Amino acid sequence: MAELRRICRCDVCGNVVEVPHSGAGILVCCGKPMRLVAVVVEGAGGERHVPMVKLGEAPHPMDEGYFIEWIELTVSDPTCERFLKPGDPPEAVFEVKASAGH
Repeated sequence: MAELRRICRCDVCGNVVEVPHSGAGILVCCGKPMRLVAVVVEGAGGERHVPMVKLGEAPHPMDEGYFIEWIELTVSDPTCERFLKPGDPPEAVFEVKASAGH
């Protein structure tokens, strides 16, 4: 089942999709079911990579084989995203206007 806001990746070609609408189907790419990407908030050594005003206690590695691909902020519509690549600092700044009641 494709659940709202879930992120899936194709293990063959690397395509990544975010599900904008829930559905009963299975996402398929390159003839194979896409894999659900788990959101990691703590590293193997216990270090924290929790998105906050400042990202965790230690900067997340941004090496070729292990890096944050994007940072996303969802408050309401629209969603804000910043895409990253190896070597970029693991950070993003989003300017969001506050509205009544938020």
